[in-house]
Amino acid sequence: MKRFEKTPAQQRAIELLQSPARHILLFGGSRSGKTFILIYALLVRALKAPGSRHAILRFHGNGARYAVGFDTLPKVVRLAFPDLRIEYIKSDNFFRLPNASEIWLGGLDADERADRILGREFATIYFNECSEIPYSGITTALTRLAQNTTLRNRAYYDCNPAGKSHWSYKLFVEKIEPENRLPLKHPENYACMLMNPADNQANLPPGYIEETLGSLSRRQQQRFMEGIWLDDINSGLWNYAMIDRNRLSGALPELQRIVIGVDPAVTASSASDQTGIVAAGRDEHNRFYVLADHTMHGTPLQWANAVRDLFYRFNADRVVGEVNQGGDLIAMALHNAAPELPFKAVRALRGKYLRAEPIAALYEANRVHHVGIFPELEDQMCSYQPGSQKSPDRLDALVWALTELSGGNANSRLILA
Repeated sequence: MKRFEKTPAQQRAIELLQSPARHILLFGGSRSGKTFILIYALLVRALKAPGSRHAILRFHGNGARYAVGFDTLPKVVRLAFPDLRIEYIKSDNFFRLPNASEIWLGGLDADERADRILGREFATIYFNECSEIPYSGITTALTRLAQNTTLRNRAYYDCNPAGKSHWSYKLFVEKIEPENRLPLKHPENYACMLMNPADNQANLPPGYIEETLGSLSRRQQQRFMEGIWLDDINSGLWNYAMIDRNRLSGALPELQRIVIGVDPAVTASSASDQTGIVAAGRDEHNRFYVLADHTMHGTPLQWANAVRDLFYRFNADRVVGEVNQGGDLIAMALHNAAPELPFKAVRALRGKYLRAEPIAALYEANRVHHVGIFPELEDQMCSYQPGSQKSPDRLDALVWALTELSGGNANSRLILA
């Protein structure tokens, strides 16, 4: 078994985690070792205080369970604590350590918040991928950072940095309250540190930085390779503040219609675009809600199956998809995967900017709400500039879905299965 050794960046992170600060954010590029070292620190705290309780939270509980609880956490135990035996209590979704300490996994969306968070107190709360968590979810969870143990109660955070209008930048970099922009009363309680893939190169597969991250757009490289907080593009149709001010964190109203927008990739090669897959709905007051972004690389059968699953998850009314490049590929793929799905094909007879303008106007009028945070989709929206880049897949799927819901006419025709 490979012996666990902290990288120099992880060692500096440990020193920061032992500082007087109560809230600590590790931000930076993809696979830089942030999650690993935060779980390591959380386990050390759990072992120091018998009977203590700790939480690892994401926006959706499934993400915490599968990405962290069933992947990274066992890996940290195997490499750094090889003699430690932990027990997973499936009924309540937590790990029990030999000293009776517990590590809970949970979500902060409306369905899970009351059950998983409000009913217990914790000595540590770790917000994993916090760029995807609305600030209201953070503040709710922090009310449960109240267990009385020998430990100083702490909150850990990590993320690939989003835009500078995101609450995490305001809180940890600008040291202001995200909701009212007033200076923090105790700024010394908030500390952050940059960690990038280059800091963790010894633990990465060959070519990950140069080939995988190097193939991203410049803006994506800044975020996922260099860990840079991104500026809004003033000449774009959207900005992060426009999206964030109408983000929904409470209960979702009853929706009158739900559609799945699809922007299909022509091929399934790794060099091709992804297939954009976005679910959106409309309520009785003609307000719109972006529900999910399941954009993916895959064969036509794979993405058609993903569309089908999303359709039934939300009990949608229709799938709307662009047929310009792939001809009737999308109709054939969906017919093979789920011939019962109602499908409407749309052809882009106008330029993307002209198609997107009416949708951006809905955002400006405060009529579109994102149900949660969708970092990749929102990055495409806020970085899109006509003529300067290839067609954004997630953005196209969003535009088709909201155009259908808002009654826009995109010169579409209906294809019956």
